[in-house]
Amino acid sequence: MTVLVPDFSALRVAVVGDLVADHYLFGEPTGLSREAPVMVLRHRGEERGAGGAANAARNLRSLGAKVVALGVVARDRDGRELLEQLEGEGIEVAGVETVPGWITPTKTRVLGADPGRTRQHVLRIDRAGAVRAEKPTTPSFDLLARGRRSVALDLKQADGVEAALRMVERADVVLEGFRPGVMERLGVGPDVCLARNPRVIFGRMTGWGQDGPMAHAAGHDINYIALAGALHGIGRAGEKPVPPLNMIGDFGGGGMYLAFGVMAAVYEAQRSGEGQVVDIGMVDGALSMMTPIYGLHASGYWHDARGENILDGAAPFYDAFATADGKFVSIGSIEAKFFAILLEKLGLDPDALPAQMDRERWPELKAAIAGTIKTKTRDEWVEIMEGTDVCFAPVLSLAEAPHHPHNQARENFVEIAGIAQPAPAPRFSRTPGRVQSPPAVPGADTETALADWGFSADEISALKDAAAIGRRDS
Repeated sequence: MTVLVPDFSALRVAVVGDLVADHYLFGEPTGLSREAPVMVLRHRGEERGAGGAANAARNLRSLGAKVVALGVVARDRDGRELLEQLEGEGIEVAGVETVPGWITPTKTRVLGADPGRTRQHVLRIDRAGAVRAEKPTTPSFDLLARGRRSVALDLKQADGVEAALRMVERADVVLEGFRPGVMERLGVGPDVCLARNPRVIFGRMTGWGQDGPMAHAAGHDINYIALAGALHGIGRAGEKPVPPLNMIGDFGGGGMYLAFGVMAAVYEAQRSGEGQVVDIGMVDGALSMMTPIYGLHASGYWHDARGENILDGAAPFYDAFATADGKFVSIGSIEAKFFAILLEKLGLDPDALPAQMDRERWPELKAAIAGTIKTKTRDEWVEIMEGTDVCFAPVLSLAEAPHHPHNQARENFVEIAGIAQPAPAPRFSRTPGRVQSPPAVPGADTETALADWGFSADEISALKDAAAIGRRDS
């Protein structure tokens, strides 16, 4: 920080990114002049970015400075954030210039939203050994790798590690999914990354978490949800537990909790100017998702056995039912008013049936409902029930789902490189999400991405000579 005029009684402040130049500092857009008293806050180290600038303004005011106006020259995103924070602090803001050209490839849009001003924002570091010399002739079906570029680095070489850390300096977020301690052994652990970029968010996702007696053991989704009690509750009465694909551990308890935690940390960093580590174990996330079930169990309402509860297939009004053509429909008529509509659509007399919530007679009620549904095909029941308040949907296969009218109307599927796939979610009103590119093969963008991240041609050539990066782009 450089103080040009130490007269706090008439202080005006200009916040400048890493650039201190007369053209920006005293230009018309800032509302300042050479005669105005000015303090220049230079964003470096822990004071870099909007959060650091807002903190500096608050500190100046606490020291007695009269911050009557703020002229801002900042990166586009930092400028917007800074305005919001200062206005929230009650500091009058006058004269602002943002510089869209300063946006770097690391200015990530939340969950894929892209206003179209920048190039790709997500960069994946792949192992140099994963790079194949031949160019692929078929599209990649690794759809989770879509919308990002790939740089192949050898993190067992010092040059490769240093290249990664240089990119960390410009990153908002670093994500990793190795076992605990691997990133530290490679030299790119959270302490090192935060030392190079104090505002970076370091997201870590593992199965068991970063510590605990099982932290270093191998595992998969089925193991993590088993330890959380989730797997125990999924399946038919008297039968073995049924794995729910890998939705609960990998994607729900892992990926979604990591995304939420990272964005919460990014939000906080915009205000504090400080990064932090976000640690999510899939066991932790699966347990969190099970919170309401644990509450129902504690109340005595939920039985600690499969196939005996309202949401696990025991209830006659919440299950999948076979139809006459060997297909299935889903029914979820929990509320009494919806259950009444179900019976009406089925043509069943409620007075001739057990009460909806009479658990002892659920098998009898379920037999009546299942028997009626079995008399018609799935499509016939669609004609009768779809769009009503029965709480109904046909059970569609992966091949059928893209063609359902609702999914088509919502444009829930997109075709990229000839492959039909789910569209980005959630929906953003002002910055709609889009798939920016098909999945990249490992190392496909090594040289171009490094150049975009500030590496010169000579530096890239030196990394190639040292075999610290993968093959040349083709």
